[in-house]
Amino acid sequence: MKTHCTDGNLTKLFFCTVFMGVVLTLGGSPAWAASQSSPWGEAYFPNIELVNQDGKTVRFYDDLIKGKVVAINFIYTQCGDTCPLETASLRQVYKLLADRMGKDIFFYSISIDPEHDTPKVLKTYAERFRIGSDSGWSFLTGSKADTTLLRKKLGLFRDGVEAGKLGEHNTSFLVGNESTGQWIKRSPFDEPKVLAWLLGRSLSHAKTDRKTELASYAKAQQIPRISKGEDLFRSRCDACHSLDDQEGLGPGLLNVTKQRDRAWLTRWLKAPDKLLAEQDPIALELYNRYKKILMPNLRLSDADVEALIAYMEASSKAAGQ
Repeated sequence: MKTHCTDGNLTKLFFCTVFMGVVLTLGGSPAWAASQSSPWGEAYFPNIELVNQDGKTVRFYDDLIKGKVVAINFIYTQCGDTCPLETASLRQVYKLLADRMGKDIFFYSISIDPEHDTPKVLKTYAERFRIGSDSGWSFLTGSKADTTLLRKKLGLFRDGVEAGKLGEHNTSFLVGNESTGQWIKRSPFDEPKVLAWLLGRSLSHAKTDRKTELASYAKAQQIPRISKGEDLFRSRCDACHSLDDQEGLGPGLLNVTKQRDRAWLTRWLKAPDKLLAEQDPIALELYNRYKKILMPNLRLSDADVEALIAYMEASSKAAGQ
């Protein structure tokens, strides 16, 4: 079968990987089997120097990805948009893979703002999210030219958009296995268990018996329908918040619709960055209490906010509160 998956652009590979995975599965061979002629190795990836949160200098290819299963994203610590949510979401995946992190699975968060994000700043940022230096998750910085080159090579640079606008950087991230040459772009809003499965199994060298795989699909339960509010909460909020009184990276949200003025809560969900800029006392108190982790502006519509509030309200009532 002739494909264009060997063009010299990793962006095209993301689509080819998914396509070829389907083709291989339908053909009866194991999905995710890498081609022996895969070009996505040492000759493709720039072996740039990066510095981690502990001040150690490493090489991107030699030290970070060679022979490893990895997740790679790009952030900056002052981001009030999706970076905090992306980090919090990846933290859920990281917890699911705790026994393999730093052994055969590694996470790398690379700053796109090297002038501000020194190793010390990155270390503080990691600590806010309760991520230790020996966890298998590194936070890295490098020169602007090198990190831009890397983003372009990885297909995570938005041409024509990023003329100095940090807030408009690409929020997708990569999961990949350098040994097999498999690289896939994913959304930070994907279900954590799916991402953990992808990193822990699909991109490993393990092969699955086709009959067993089909049988497991046949026995799978039908996915229940969920409301718009529940979908928003699962994909945007539960990385930091619970629906009970248990605190995580942020406060538990049991009875939040009773505890907060509805107009304030609506503004907070719609534009938390504006409330912080206005020095709103409640917003500032939450920001300081939860280790200065920024509540991200999720670009929710008015309908999204109403659906989310209705879901949180219904959840509290269901809990007998």
